[in-house]
Amino acid sequence: MDKSVTKMFALIEALAGSEQPRGVTELARELALTKTNVHRLLRTLEANGFARRVGELGRYELTLKLWELSSQVVARLDVKKESAGFLARLSEMTQETVHLSVRDGFDVVYIDKIESAEPVRAFTKVGSRAPLYCVGTGKAMLAFLPPEQIASLEGRLERYTDTTITDFGALQEELAQVRIQGFAVYRAEWRDGVNSIAAPIRDHSGSVIAAVGIAGPATRLQPNAFPRLAPLVVDTAAAISRRLGYHPVEDAPGSHASRSGGGTRGDHLQYPSALGHT
Repeated sequence: MDKSVTKMFALIEALAGSEQPRGVTELARELALTKTNVHRLLRTLEANGFARRVGELGRYELTLKLWELSSQVVARLDVKKESAGFLARLSEMTQETVHLSVRDGFDVVYIDKIESAEPVRAFTKVGSRAPLYCVGTGKAMLAFLPPEQIASLEGRLERYTDTTITDFGALQEELAQVRIQGFAVYRAEWRDGVNSIAAPIRDHSGSVIAAVGIAGPATRLQPNAFPRLAPLVVDTAAAISRRLGYHPVEDAPGSHASRSGGGTRGDHLQYPSALGHT
């Protein structure tokens, strides 16, 4: 076990259990470490945004960054539990495989799924990964990342099929379309012969924390079916978002939840007929 990492965790626990900012000397005494060691660990935490120095005496306290990270983990657990009934209903309405995905870096991780009853269907495994920019649920989340994070993909778009988007400008255009229409589509960009439609799921703060989508063989889930099926996917995402505490303040471009009365009825809404580079 790495002793430096163990010391860092002990320091974090000490700061987390303190009601007031702590000084180097008292932390060193409590943790049985040298003041030099504690100061170095504190500076590392400060440089990475996990701690800050308070006041003229140079005391330290934790920031909310740990809480932000842990909140993401809790949200992942909540979204799976709260989504179950909505995924089942979407499966019934579409007869296609339904996926619930979260983001891990620039990958999608599938955390739940319902298989289509059709003999020919899209195949994935819970726990498997795919690049964000290559699949429907991934693009539904990628579109709402900060611009600087999206920009970091430039030059890193690997080709997996003939239809994979490898031009960063084209990807940006598609993500802009996702933000406008409120859903993403995928045409065999990760695996040949599979299409999908997906929409983002938001938590109580409005942050996109997951995505729900349907996937099926391209011979059955054809582009001419997207306008009919997209409202069902978007309404499902809106219903899950509402269950997680998201309440849009006003109707906005791509905010189909508010137009559908919360997205719990699967209403057929009005969507752009042009689906962009999808």
